[in-house]
Amino acid sequence: MLLSFGFCVLRLGLGFKFWDFRFYLYRMNVYLKKRIAQRIANGHPWIYGNEIEKITGDVNAGDIVDVFYGDGAFAGRGYINPQSQITVRLLTRKKEDINDAFFLRRIQEAWHYRQKTGYTENCRLVFGEADYMPALIIDKFNDYFVVQTLSLGMDIWKPAIVKAIQKIFTPKGIYERNDVPVRELEGLQQQKGFLSEAFDTNIIINENGLKFYVDLKDGQKTGYFLDQQDNRRAIKHIVKGADVLGAFTYTGTFEIHAAHYGAKSVLGIDISENAVTQANRNAALNGLENICRFEAVNAFDVLKSWAKDGRQYDVVMLDPPAFTKSRENIQKALTGYKEINLRGMKMVKNGGFLVTSSCTNLVSPELFMQTIETAAHDAKKKIRQVTFRAQASDHTIIWGLENTNYLKFLIVEVSA
Repeated sequence: MLLSFGFCVLRLGLGFKFWDFRFYLYRMNVYLKKRIAQRIANGHPWIYGNEIEKITGDVNAGDIVDVFYGDGAFAGRGYINPQSQITVRLLTRKKEDINDAFFLRRIQEAWHYRQKTGYTENCRLVFGEADYMPALIIDKFNDYFVVQTLSLGMDIWKPAIVKAIQKIFTPKGIYERNDVPVRELEGLQQQKGFLSEAFDTNIIINENGLKFYVDLKDGQKTGYFLDQQDNRRAIKHIVKGADVLGAFTYTGTFEIHAAHYGAKSVLGIDISENAVTQANRNAALNGLENICRFEAVNAFDVLKSWAKDGRQYDVVMLDPPAFTKSRENIQKALTGYKEINLRGMKMVKNGGFLVTSSCTNLVSPELFMQTIETAAHDAKKKIRQVTFRAQASDHTIIWGLENTNYLKFLIVEVSA
């Protein structure tokens, strides 16, 4: 039950003091079933509907609630949405107020972490659960910021989040990229637009000594894949003097890095005409258009036909989009990964290199490596690992939260 008083007047001597506040007769509480206590105690912030024993108080979607274990011990405080499969997302394990100051403090802490680990110009400033702000994504592109609030409970705090960004950074612009289907599971509409004064959403960023156009308004995800920024440096030595093929190139970031690092020739392919146009613009922006070229073709089709035709490259790079977001389709995703990697290996010259990635969250690192091993066996190739990595460290990994450890990046030497 929630009682709201418009304001309260307290007489102090000859003066009066006024407050405008809400008075809680008691807070809305969620009590967990005993069998799931350990998972929550170990740090997981998600509470599913079938894990809740009871809810007390008049609860509305988006409200802040206190969560208790079955024995009555305090588990944490978070926001609730009875319409969502993830009914509660915990924001804190302390009995602290969730207010504007809370989000300012959390975003400041996230920024201090990036500064300490060397991510200052372009970075994922807030990575949801890994920064203890479930369903919130903030990407920083120098002086511009892109925000995603992917749940109702977080969407309610969007004004506080914007205010915090403005206070900490004094940005040139803030843009909302909430044009993602997952919001509909929370009863939210897909939308995008300015959260600050309007600005030109086509910007240029610097990465590893190169420049790239970024379309904050219409680019994939938040406009650019910051999670591969460290991995793009990892190809530096293997591409020197090499003929390079890049598939699923998007806007050409890996391919342009290859040219920058001394590749003899680079061909990038992607099914999107718009992506290829942007990739060619990025090559020209860096003066690499004579080394790097891009073509709009279906990578699945041409990898198969070019492998049959006997095309050979010193380095083949594969950076496909996520193949599934559903557990029911994991096997299809694995089949897809095996197929493209098998074809890619067949086009690698003896002693050359395959660079391959997977951003499918539901495919574990172990499962991905097994798939690559199977592809090598079927391609009758031997492979030797050069490096195996996750996403850049600004996309922080929390052990036990599988969704924070989603990117797999592998370089292998391929031989007959």
